[in-house]
Amino acid sequence: MMRRFHEAKRRGDAQVVVWGTGKPMREFLYVDDMAAASLHVLFLDAATYEANTQPMLSHINVGTGVDCTIAELAQTLKKVIGLQAELVFDTSKPDGTPRKLMNVDRLASLGWQASIDLESGLRSTYAWFLENVEQLRA
Repeated sequence: MMRRFHEAKRRGDAQVVVWGTGKPMREFLYVDDMAAASLHVLFLDAATYEANTQPMLSHINVGTGVDCTIAELAQTLKKVIGLQAELVFDTSKPDGTPRKLMNVDRLASLGWQASIDLESGLRSTYAWFLENVEQLRA
């Protein structure tokens, strides 16, 4: 979506198509938050880790615990990129799963929560994209 919006901005397109209704909900986690959560769990003392996991069932969900609609994602990305085009939702295309949201209660009880909101994460990702777009095309 980021690449398509970027290219639409560059071309000056009047419209950009987004698949589906825009109603499905998705959770987005910025990579730096993922790294921070991983380190947080890695450095838990053994007793705390063992009290919150089980042998052969040691996963801990990492996420923000907050979701948004695909339409909200598209609007936020449009703002971040500075795209002037109208967003058109192609309802003939599939929506996919209605909602994907992690239960992050266990991780929160262990003292960690995400700190980078959607717009900030998209801004950082878009800045990286702009610095690397030519290499990505190669």
